[in-house]
Amino acid sequence: MSQTRYETVIGLEVHVQLCTKSKIFCGCSTLFGAEANTQICPICAGFPGVLPVLNQEVVRMAIKTGLAIQGQIRTHSEFARKNYFYPDLPAGYQISQFDRPIIEGGFILLDQGGAEEKINKIGITRIHMEVDAGKSLHEGISGASWVDLNRTGTPLLEIVSEPDLRSSSEACEYLKKLRSIVRYIEVSDGNMEQGSLRCDANVSVRPLGNQSFGTRCELKNLNSIRNVGRAIDYEVARQIDLIESGGQVVLETRLWDAEKGVTRSMRGKEEAHDYRYFPEPDLPPLHISPEFIQEVADSLPELPDARCLRFQNQFHLSSYDAGVLTASRELADYYESILKIPTVDPKIAANWVTVELLGRLNKEGRDIQEASVPPADLGRLIALIHSGTISGKMAKQLFDEMCASGKTPEELIQTQGLSQLSDLAALEAEVERVLLNNPQEVINYRAGKTKLMGFFVGQVMSATRGKANPALVNSLLQEKLK
Repeated sequence: MSQTRYETVIGLEVHVQLCTKSKIFCGCSTLFGAEANTQICPICAGFPGVLPVLNQEVVRMAIKTGLAIQGQIRTHSEFARKNYFYPDLPAGYQISQFDRPIIEGGFILLDQGGAEEKINKIGITRIHMEVDAGKSLHEGISGASWVDLNRTGTPLLEIVSEPDLRSSSEACEYLKKLRSIVRYIEVSDGNMEQGSLRCDANVSVRPLGNQSFGTRCELKNLNSIRNVGRAIDYEVARQIDLIESGGQVVLETRLWDAEKGVTRSMRGKEEAHDYRYFPEPDLPPLHISPEFIQEVADSLPELPDARCLRFQNQFHLSSYDAGVLTASRELADYYESILKIPTVDPKIAANWVTVELLGRLNKEGRDIQEASVPPADLGRLIALIHSGTISGKMAKQLFDEMCASGKTPEELIQTQGLSQLSDLAALEAEVERVLLNNPQEVINYRAGKTKLMGFFVGQVMSATRGKANPALVNSLLQEKLK
């Protein structure tokens, strides 16, 4: 059996929890991590006779998201009741949107990299607003289940993609790009571990060249981008094995078991409830003025794709480096803050951020917001290399100490006497002393053994305890050895 005979077709349904201070239809707090059932009221708890009132900030954030993905904003949309029973949905129905969502269409561009720098355009079907359900907790040795309603009523955007994704890696890149966008425009923190970004994947396979879709399976319980990729890869292999052995893929919902690395059947689609959508009787249709849409558009920041392109044009960075630096708004802001130091070269700064800074943060499992070295301090460190005050090797030593101590580069240089020796007369004396003490090596160098240059440089650096300016040392040695 070969997977190369099949094409994978993937569509993602992503739920983005909005970072409003209050819930979508009441004034209860949305703060994460509060004691269970302390952020509820009769409205979000589904008491009879209560009336929801729409939070305008939710509409604003939905429009921001639609504009950011080039979607069409509906000036007239409406809410609908999605009827189904679930233990943590106290009203017995979910207020969502059905045939008149607030956003239709749009796309996300994926940079596939490589020599041809291929760009994939992944279509967005729709974005609609809805309320989140509560959370079921299964705790204790008794196996009892509890319901925490704090999350009930938290505003969600459901972002539904077209079935345009063709691999697990594309699906993961799509999620990363979508998370980057919602963070840039500050509508969500995109934290999958806390549930503020959740994903369901619809996966099917079809023989290469076949235009009709295969039978899809919906994958749930995907709580990280890594698990999205793992689950899709497993499911694709499972479906192909099933087809190759003469079986048939059935339309069903499957759960991802991260510990065992497998998907398992949750329920068949033929058993799914009839949601019986109908217009929400307690909420009037939503009418959005062109002026309000324009106001939201004017508030949009520079988006990741535009910022990435600007970094390439303005700072002459590679598309890869620009993509890394603009993956998050905080990282891009950090990088641009470094460049406020006049003598800092953008390419050298990019290298320090992507290699030294991000390497350390990744190793420590921290984000750029937790960086212990402020961008101004890193910028001055790079400027000190440019001025010849310190060498590149010294700078890396200083950077490690800056991360550990929180001190500025100037403080560390002063207390440790790490200034680079660039005094021409002093260096010339050291070079002459080294050549005088190694006459045979001088004869061998002049006879053609030019690799001895490294020996002479090492001797001078050792004599100056590593403080000599390497460029000056090389220049002086070449002049004396002619």
